[in-house]
Amino acid sequence: MPSPTMTATASTTAARSRRNFKAGRTGWVTEAAIATIEGFQAGYVTIAGLPTWHEVGGEGPAVVLLHGGFSGAASWGAQAPALASAGFRVQVPERRGHAHTRDVDGPLTYAVMAADTVAYLEAEVGGQAHLVGWSDGAVVALLVALRRPDLAGRLVLIGQYYNSSGRVPGSDLDRLLRSAEAKDFLRRAYGPVSPDGPEHFEVVYAKMMTMIDSEPEIDLAALAGVSAPALVMQGDRDEVTLEHGAAVAAALGDGRLAVLPGTHGLPLELPGLVNTLLISFLRGAVPAPALM
Repeated sequence: MPSPTMTATASTTAARSRRNFKAGRTGWVTEAAIATIEGFQAGYVTIAGLPTWHEVGGEGPAVVLLHGGFSGAASWGAQAPALASAGFRVQVPERRGHAHTRDVDGPLTYAVMAADTVAYLEAEVGGQAHLVGWSDGAVVALLVALRRPDLAGRLVLIGQYYNSSGRVPGSDLDRLLRSAEAKDFLRRAYGPVSPDGPEHFEVVYAKMMTMIDSEPEIDLAALAGVSAPALVMQGDRDEVTLEHGAAVAAALGDGRLAVLPGTHGLPLELPGLVNTLLISFLRGAVPAPALM
């Protein structure tokens, strides 16, 4: 689903002093002057042959923020600095076909994006990280935890259904996404930052809509295999039904549920409350369920 915050430019210049660059594990990230997140460094790293934009800030245990569809690192602008200030190293990669990262030939699927994320974790984190996913990013985080549990620390899954039974039928956001107004908004956000140029937007839009119309379809019974502590968070007027959110939390090996008053834009609507919950949960402060 689209994010209302897609800004910034992908370019930098050779005139920058070397003191403004910092080595990553597979490339260079540059100072916050070109980052979309305040106080972060940003730039390209090569992941499985694909130049991948990411933004990095803070020191401490690794937290990887996974954005929603049609968006990028900027959508986490209300969370990333708070997490960095709370003592985490926050890394925000942009997936193929999104924002500053170019598209790749072939269909766009959750499985492909999860594989890209596994490669990113191996290359840039070098091991386990807490994964926080919003919308499409939540599906990606869950698939990573299912396929590579060694790479998933704690999970926070925000505002997403995991099969069609949990999707709110005919939602306002779903209708908006198919409107000419929304398509024009997304095109204008895509053009200035995509390495593929504005003319490639129609290709990415078609790929995204095909994926949204057919995926995800995850059997909730499979979630018992996720051993990582997980927080399922959603708005009470989100794109996912309350019943589905509760079922997902119950199906996970160690799942908790938080329903807040809001919509699919919860991290932007209630940033203070969302950030408090994120920091508390990622620090391990959420109590375990009481035994009856």
